[in-house]
Amino acid sequence: MTLSRRDLEEGRMREVYVEALADGHALTDEQLSASLTQTLQQKPKGAGWWVFAYGSLLWNPLFPFAEARRASVHGLHRRFCLWSLASRGKPHAPGLVLGLDRGGSCRGVVYRLPSPCAIDELHLLWRREMVTGAYAPRWLHVESDGRRVVALGFVVKRRHAQYAGHLTIEAQADVIAHACGAFGSSADYLERTRVSLATHGVVDLYLERLAARIAAKGCSASPALQI
Repeated sequence: MTLSRRDLEEGRMREVYVEALADGHALTDEQLSASLTQTLQQKPKGAGWWVFAYGSLLWNPLFPFAEARRASVHGLHRRFCLWSLASRGKPHAPGLVLGLDRGGSCRGVVYRLPSPCAIDELHLLWRREMVTGAYAPRWLHVESDGRRVVALGFVVKRRHAQYAGHLTIEAQADVIAHACGAFGSSADYLERTRVSLATHGVVDLYLERLAARIAAKGCSASPALQI
């Protein structure tokens, strides 16, 4: 089952965490609203409504966008560093999903939300990305088509209980190869992300190495792209 817009509108993302975990793991609507309000107050003057996608937002954004561009951010990198306890794994068999962690750089895509509906769309985005508060929303300076824009990005919180730290690539592959949750497997998440990046002309060697290791285990991720 792939996450749908209706799941966000009806609060299904939060429900799967409430069902899987003890009370308090999933943020309430009031907490989500307060987080979004604080983030909007920090929005730089003159910044547009851009969102930086580096994981599942690449292939399943679930929001309308007026423009999409390949982009890169420096000082942060893409990594499977966040345990997924419900959506792509289970409490007794956690999966892994991507986060932006400090250091290096990351290539992805920026989407520009239409201004008239931007706030409403961000409320839904918060129900998706901030369900357990494992990310810190930040306004990032990204480079896109030779110019710099400010875009909203979700950076992993290293002190959050779901932060997986620096697992070896072999350990990551072992988890991703077998984990599955309410919205699909970690292997499917990996595969969709790397293929989506490739359609934008981006080949992420880290994701390719992970896909190759999982394929070698005879699991569902496809062999790495030929580069």
